[in-house]
Amino acid sequence: MHHTIRTTSFAAALALMAQPGISGTEAPILTLTGNLPDGPVTLSRNDLKDLPQHEIRTSTTVTDGTPLFEGFLMRDLLDEIGAEGSTITARALNDYLMEIPREDFETYDVIGALYMDGEELTARDKGPVWIVYPRDDHTDLQDIRYDTRWVWQLVEIHIE
Repeated sequence: MHHTIRTTSFAAALALMAQPGISGTEAPILTLTGNLPDGPVTLSRNDLKDLPQHEIRTSTTVTDGTPLFEGFLMRDLLDEIGAEGSTITARALNDYLMEIPREDFETYDVIGALYMDGEELTARDKGPVWIVYPRDDHTDLQDIRYDTRWVWQLVEIHIE
């Protein structure tokens, strides 16, 4: 697994994000709500890229071959913002909702993918954020129960 640590301080960016309506110079792409110590948080792509980045090469039920995904660990994001709770409700751009046990993020290296095969994910190709499980590394993840948790076009995470 490849790990890259960005030099920009995610904590500093997060301090700005905690203020309503402030998300730096880039448009927010992900909102976090629920059991958060400082209230709702909105993050831009650059904010998410400031988290340590990880790669997963895995097959999916909706792509050909085994794409290489790059993004942040979901557990790192939740830990960084101080999220408390055991249930994550992920909401997609089309209002698809999926409850995901936080335990998934602790047990597996689930990422919020920002890139697939080196290309930035956009709303046209399942971005800007796609929850990706390392399904080829764990046979138990090759199950419909987990396949439905691969939320693409992720725009909101609610923690309770």
